[in-house]
Amino acid sequence: MPHRDAVPTPEATPGFGSLNLDPRVLTALSALGYEEPTPIQRSAIPHLLAGRDVLAQAATGTGKTAAFALPLLHSLRTDAPPRERTSALVLVPTRELAMQVAEAIYRYGKPMGAVALPIYGGAAMDGQIRSLKRGVDIVIATPGRALDHIRRRTIHLAGVRTVVLDEADEMLDMGFAEDLEAILAETPTEKQVALFSATLAPRISAIAQTHLRNPEIIRIDSAAVKAGNSAKIRQVAYVVPRAHKMLALGRILDVEQPKSAIVFCRTRTEVDELTETLNARGYHAEALHGGLSQEQRDRVMKKFRAHVSDLLIATDVAARGLDVQHVSHVVNYDVPAAADAYVHRIGRTGRAGRTGTAITLAEPREQRMLANIERVTGQKVEIAPVPTVADLKARRLEAAQAALRETILAGELDQWRSVVKALTGEFDIADIAAAAVKQAAASAVSDEQEIPETVVRERSRPPKPESATNAKVKRVKPGWAAARIYIGGGRKVKIRAGDLVGAITGEAGVDSTAVGAITIFDRHSIVEVPETMVGEIIAALSRTTIKGKKLQVRRDRAV
Repeated sequence: MPHRDAVPTPEATPGFGSLNLDPRVLTALSALGYEEPTPIQRSAIPHLLAGRDVLAQAATGTGKTAAFALPLLHSLRTDAPPRERTSALVLVPTRELAMQVAEAIYRYGKPMGAVALPIYGGAAMDGQIRSLKRGVDIVIATPGRALDHIRRRTIHLAGVRTVVLDEADEMLDMGFAEDLEAILAETPTEKQVALFSATLAPRISAIAQTHLRNPEIIRIDSAAVKAGNSAKIRQVAYVVPRAHKMLALGRILDVEQPKSAIVFCRTRTEVDELTETLNARGYHAEALHGGLSQEQRDRVMKKFRAHVSDLLIATDVAARGLDVQHVSHVVNYDVPAAADAYVHRIGRTGRAGRTGTAITLAEPREQRMLANIERVTGQKVEIAPVPTVADLKARRLEAAQAALRETILAGELDQWRSVVKALTGEFDIADIAAAAVKQAAASAVSDEQEIPETVVRERSRPPKPESATNAKVKRVKPGWAAARIYIGGGRKVKIRAGDLVGAITGEAGVDSTAVGAITIFDRHSIVEVPETMVGEIIAALSRTTIKGKKLQVRRDRAV
């Protein structure tokens, strides 16, 4: 009978090696600690490698970036001159996503020297032009900035063999439909097109019918997930920049003081780094991932079950089949790729009638994935501030007080009384006790660095922009003080509400919930934005074009 904690071996569960990718890509994935393709990757990669068009329904967080990035890298051309080097164009709705995709492609393609360039509004045009002239393999662009480069003839798409529309529904929501049509018209007729969208609504189907040829249709459904015993689990998330995640996790664990916890990571590399960091912090952490032998896994699990170690740092693949009853906390070091994976993970705590705690660390760009989890599970995830240095000190004092109480109740203090008695002739007894507490607290790990606060976005899907003929469009207004921006273009130059929303979110890099009421007149438009963001939004819009035109942008002078 197989051991109940055994995980599938590479032979039993084919990994990325079964997808016939370039060996250099596989080398990069192995170095990054990726062990097994997600469903969207396993479904889409073979079709894309075969040159077929793909229409995929896949939500944010399902691994779709790698699903299209790995085939693009597999098919890179190494012999083209710089002007004709660009073989793939990836269109994305926001600056944030452009940077994220470019970073992923760089990491996956590092062994082959792949050059991926994100181009988006708000960044210097000159720098992007210089990079394009030097030669770029894959361009990742927001529609507005891509169209700017096309009109300036600074981007050359004649060699493009694949176009990817990532989060196509978001681009349509932001009013980029016309821009997408204009960009696709500039690409070669004979090309492969991959369209990824969270929904396959009629407007997505219309694009597919126009631009995709007999596509393979892939649906990675986020089926309704029953929360099960998750109702007994306290669910909390912390929004933390990537650079501060390890520090934040250590501080959260110090405050939570879990009796035993499983910390889930995406890759083996993260598991090893986090295990080392937490052990240095004084925890007893053990790593569990696919790089361990069965004997090593058994040894790790024996320690965890016996409470010799209090933290188990694991990948999803390695943690399959675990049946541990005493877990007080589950920590998602990254937001899980899908809602069902989240529910499956947190179900490892709160068992046998006990309550449990599920903690998730979300990077700012992952907040939409949290909203998806809430939507599918029907449960709210509390967003909490990362504990401050003052919070940590207060928690340590509480812990010191509790430890002293236990020591006093345990007795056997006679050998220490002589030290206290020797000092009472010189000092007050309360001062002696306070000095002892201070000395004990000083031995704890010092953690004096404050973690910067991160803006938590409204976690509801922004409404679809209304028709361009409407004078006013109501947007989500999460309670901020409003400022009004004057934009020198209106109905006469065919400005639409979607154009303005797209420009502000794509070029200024802010969330669509930062856009309030929009009023479009014949020759100008007025947009409400948060007072705290008005300067950066005006600066970003002043550097770019809207509908291909350079427009005056300033704070509205009207009272």
